[in-house]
Amino acid sequence: MRIQYGEIKSTRSTILQSKGVEESSANHIATVITESSTDGVYSHGLNRFTSIIENIEAGIIDVHASPEVVSSFGALEVIEGNLGMGIANASYSMERAITLAKTHGIGCVSLRNTNHWLRGATYGLQAAKAGVIGICFTNTCPNMPAWGALDSRLGNNPMIIAIPNGKRGIVLDMAMSQYSYGKLSDLASKDQKLSHYGGYDTDGNLSTEPSDIFSRGRVLPIGMWKGSGLSLMLDLLATILSGGDSTKGIGEKSSEYGVSQVFIAIDPTKNNTYESVTRSIEETIDYIKNSTTLDEDTTIYYPGEQSEKRREDNLKHGILVSEDIWLEIIKQL
Repeated sequence: MRIQYGEIKSTRSTILQSKGVEESSANHIATVITESSTDGVYSHGLNRFTSIIENIEAGIIDVHASPEVVSSFGALEVIEGNLGMGIANASYSMERAITLAKTHGIGCVSLRNTNHWLRGATYGLQAAKAGVIGICFTNTCPNMPAWGALDSRLGNNPMIIAIPNGKRGIVLDMAMSQYSYGKLSDLASKDQKLSHYGGYDTDGNLSTEPSDIFSRGRVLPIGMWKGSGLSLMLDLLATILSGGDSTKGIGEKSSEYGVSQVFIAIDPTKNNTYESVTRSIEETIDYIKNSTTLDEDTTIYYPGEQSEKRREDNLKHGILVSEDIWLEIIKQL
C-alpha cells in the first residue's frame, strides 16, 4: 500500500507526543523517519517506528532527556546523551560538529549513552546540506562474528561518509556486515533472497536466505577479515572518544541501548575555493559514471543516487508501506 508523506509524518508525530515527546522534537523525529522511508530506506524508517515506541514504554528511552556538552577542547567535544531519543541526540551532535567545522575547519563530536539513530545517512546528509563533509559512525550490540569466529562479539557498526553535491550530496551509508540486520529483516518479510551471500545458515554454509541468516545470527563482514578489523577499530574509536560503552558493554545489557557514536564535520572551503571543490566532485563523478559497463543494461551509480530516484517516485505516488506495519502503528493512536 502507498500512503502520502504528510499523513505518515503527522501520524508519527501525534503518537510520539502521546508518549510524552515534546511537540517540536516529535515533529523533527517524525520528519527524519518519514524522510528515510521516502528515500526507500524502509528498514530504518517506518519499519523501525514500533521499536521506538516499545523502548519508550520500557523506559529504555527517556523522552524528557536532552543532550549536554560535558567536555570541550578546541574542535573536540563530548556529549552526554542521557539515554534520550537517538535521532534527536544524533541531530544535535552533528549540528555541533558542523558549527565547530565552520570555526576550526573541522569538528569532532563524540556522543555517549544514546539510543539507535535509525538511518545513519540522515546525519551525513545533514552535514552535506550545510556545505561540509560529514563522517559519522556508531557501535552496536554484538551481532557479527570476528573473522574466523563462531560467536558474535563485534557490532555491524554502520559508518557514513557524505560529501556536498547540490541539494542532496553524495552519501555512503554502510554497515560492517554485508547486509544490515534491518535490510535482512526487510527482505525476509518479503520472502526475497539476497543478491549476494550475506551470512551463514544453521549448517554453517554461506547463504542468500535472510531467514536462515537470522536463525543462525551469523552475518558476513564486508571484505571478510577487512570488515571484521574495521568494525573493531570503529568500536574502539567511538568508545575511546566518547568515554561511553563499547560493543562488549552494550552486549551485557538486556537490550541494545546506551551506544557510542562519533560525528565529524570538515569544511572543505577553508583551504580550497568553493569552485575548485565543486569542480573536483563533478569531474570525479562524471569519470566514474562514464565507465565501460559489463553490459548495456547496467548503469553506474554514485552512493545515494538511487535513493534520489526512489524519493521522486514516493513523493509522487505515496510512500510504500507494509500494511501489517501500518496497522500496528495506527493502533497507537
